[in-house]
Amino acid sequence: MEENKNLTAERSLEIITEQIERSRRNITSNSSCSLICWGTCVFVFALLIAYLWKNHGGPAWNALWGVMWILGYVGEWFISKNKQPVPKNFVSNTIGQVWATFGMFMGVIGFIFGLAGCGLLPVAFTVSGDHFNAHLYVNLTSIISLCFGIASTITGFILKNRIVQVCGFIAGLGGFFVALQYPWSEQLYVMAAVAFIGLIVPGLVIYFQNQK
Repeated sequence: MEENKNLTAERSLEIITEQIERSRRNITSNSSCSLICWGTCVFVFALLIAYLWKNHGGPAWNALWGVMWILGYVGEWFISKNKQPVPKNFVSNTIGQVWATFGMFMGVIGFIFGLAGCGLLPVAFTVSGDHFNAHLYVNLTSIISLCFGIASTITGFILKNRIVQVCGFIAGLGGFFVALQYPWSEQLYVMAAVAFIGLIVPGLVIYFQNQK
């Protein structure tokens, strides 16, 4: 009787492990189009806003990021219709929480910067990459790149996917340090590079792996 219980417990652990691994494979397979979609959106809009900022009116064109989020979510909705369904489990829930945390932090930071930019907060931010002065210096592109890299690298570890780990690590740290060297409008080129390395490259690699 004791042996049967041990066998049942071992079999239960095997089933749970198999389900987790299957979930990892399905999530990784499903993620390729989403990575390419969001990476392309960020890449294109970063270059577009950089061009408009430098030639047609300044930082007001950052409002286009709102349009990008709408297009990204519309694209994600179309992609999700063709995805292989993955039951909710520890893996999917954890990845969702990681990116929800990233979105929450970026949303709060963006909101605070918006209030400061409108003069509703008594804080002066220097975001242009100029030399340090009496104001609080904050490089938003560096912060976004670093937080993105952390979230992407953690996702890669959860999925046990080396390409996601490496690309997230390179994009996050690379974007953090490189963005510190450029004024704000030119930081958008850094953001485009972060999107290409951290989203488009792993998305394409996973996509072509799925085709084999």
